[in-house]
Amino acid sequence: VGEDSAAFELGEQKLASWAYFAGILGAVLFALNALWIDPATGFGTAFVNAVSSLSESHEVVMLILIVIFALVHSGMASFRDAGENLVGERAYRVLFAGISLPLAVSTIVYFINHRYDGTQLWQLQSVHGIHELVWISNFVSFFFLYPSTFNLLEVAAVDKPKMHLWETGIMRITRHPQMVGQVIWCLAHTLWIGNSVAVAASVGLIGHHLFGVWNGDRRLAARYGSAFDVLKSRTSVIPFLAIFEGRQKLPKDYYKEFLRLPYLTITALTLGAYFAHPLMQSSSFQLHW
Repeated sequence: VGEDSAAFELGEQKLASWAYFAGILGAVLFALNALWIDPATGFGTAFVNAVSSLSESHEVVMLILIVIFALVHSGMASFRDAGENLVGERAYRVLFAGISLPLAVSTIVYFINHRYDGTQLWQLQSVHGIHELVWISNFVSFFFLYPSTFNLLEVAAVDKPKMHLWETGIMRITRHPQMVGQVIWCLAHTLWIGNSVAVAASVGLIGHHLFGVWNGDRRLAARYGSAFDVLKSRTSVIPFLAIFEGRQKLPKDYYKEFLRLPYLTITALTLGAYFAHPLMQSSSFQLHW
């Protein structure tokens, strides 16, 4: 039986662990700003300028940034077993995040700053119902995009990081929720923006996550063997397919698997991110990336 995802028992939480998590988060954000974001002290501006010098096309630069991030992110994920054996689970998680996070920030900021610089292919923003469709799609996408909120203490290496065989909640719908969420997010943003930069970003991100489907299954099979084969037989990559085929049996109280703090946290953060869009855009513009 696969693991119960998003399980959170308040009585089992340790205040010291969450205080440690808050301290780590603060230290990471401070280091990220000082070593990468701040133009006066960080390397982020030089990195983006170096990539931008490779082409005058914003679409090409966008794809290059995504490819660099994908190679580092998927590459380090692929060598996780060897890396953890060499330096330990916590140290490798810190190294993984320390390299991936700055590259992700650069890619996101570049997209925000240049999302309207491409060739306009269609313009649907004034069409009735499009805003609502895009808003709902983006809202739903975040429930798929961030299964890592199931184990925040592991993400920050407060608890020992593990590879999990999740099967409840969103995992019953699709075994690779992050890929599904990324596809929904990309399609919604591309529909709204409607230009070549958005298309390039979507092609790069979706391609990266499709590779992640294969790579993720490969790594889980190598780690868990026949146990993963059993889980794979009861789940699907395509949303709802295993349910429709009768391979995944939903319990009568399935909805209760979503009435948990991690999903409520995703709801709050997603709404917060929507209302924080103007702040995100103004902060990105100040970097001139």
